[in-house]
Amino acid sequence: MAGDTQSLAQILVGVRRHLHKHPEVGMNEHDTARFIRETLEGFGLDVHGPVAGTGLYVDIEGKGTGGMVGYRADIDALPTQDQKRVPYRSQTPDVAHLCGHDAHTAIGIGVALVLQANRADLPGRARVFFQPNEEGLPSGAPLMIRAGILEGLDAVYAVHVDPTLDVGRYGLIKGPATASSDRFEVKVRQEGTGHSARPHEGVDTVWIASQLMDQFYQAAGRVTDARDACVLTVTMLDGSEAHNVIPEQASLGGTLRTVSTDDRETVRSYMRQAVERLADLHGAHIELNFEDGSPPVINDAAAIDNVEATIRDAFGDQAIHHIERSSMGGEDFAHYLEHVPGAFIRVGTASGPETSYPLHHHRFDIDETPLAPTARLMARTLMNPGRATRRRSPSR
Repeated sequence: MAGDTQSLAQILVGVRRHLHKHPEVGMNEHDTARFIRETLEGFGLDVHGPVAGTGLYVDIEGKGTGGMVGYRADIDALPTQDQKRVPYRSQTPDVAHLCGHDAHTAIGIGVALVLQANRADLPGRARVFFQPNEEGLPSGAPLMIRAGILEGLDAVYAVHVDPTLDVGRYGLIKGPATASSDRFEVKVRQEGTGHSARPHEGVDTVWIASQLMDQFYQAAGRVTDARDACVLTVTMLDGSEAHNVIPEQASLGGTLRTVSTDDRETVRSYMRQAVERLADLHGAHIELNFEDGSPPVINDAAAIDNVEATIRDAFGDQAIHHIERSSMGGEDFAHYLEHVPGAFIRVGTASGPETSYPLHHHRFDIDETPLAPTARLMARTLMNPGRATRRRSPSR
């Protein structure tokens, strides 16, 4: 059944629509995991897990003696309301698949089915794994790694749907593909509150917080090379609710995103120094905390070459879109690429206004046409791993 293109397409559309209709947020994907298991077992695959809470994986044994390559699919939804008017609209209030993880899961199932049906063409082994909680912190990838999901793998691949690319096109980039994404929070404190008429008698917590915001914004392009993408954004400011009271505490928070691990540490060090300087200067108690998100996704050049050759063989040059600049979004697939080489591929899913809403938009949707072709493409990539299967030493 999975060997026939039309049948595979029907299967994967059905999978995607079921998941879209019944989404679950990170680390609570119990029904999702049960559905994935039942679907795969229904086609004769041996499913392992749970791993890292609600994660699962299947290993497919080929006929050769080559190494093992992996494919990852994320399975979690977002805590957001689905506002589309479609039959497969989310039935769960304030939870929806608005980042395409339902499609990623369907493609992952398709990869496993195609590999199972073509084991004779698999030179070694393949592992297809389904990861929880890509969207949340702490994210699922480090949990899967600690559980041993990368053991024995020589390379790993993943895809992400892209509403800015037309159906039939695949986005490729070597090197940095996405940025790191870390959260930060600063708390500026004094002993008791102050009066707005006499700020000199205490610590002006709001003013110091505003100075820190200004200091932080100077980091990008001043302590980092302006040619390297770096975005620091303050998104939260909190102080007093009274016009004439200097609060005991003022706070600010936001995100730091870089495409370089060196820049990531450079900016964080600069922020710590700014906090120390202002605390000493004004006698304030200032606390800076970081919540580590994902590092940058760094695509392996040989892995991208392998995917590009496979796309060209299957669909021709017109299917290849070379991405010029890294995305500043975060993606926890980066954690896997710190240990083994691999590639993160963009899949075009736009075919009109209804499938061109941006990721995380309340009306986000995809054209489902690429599901089966992409599953076949990635299965073929795993069956022809090429040069991308050299091992990389863990970076940390």
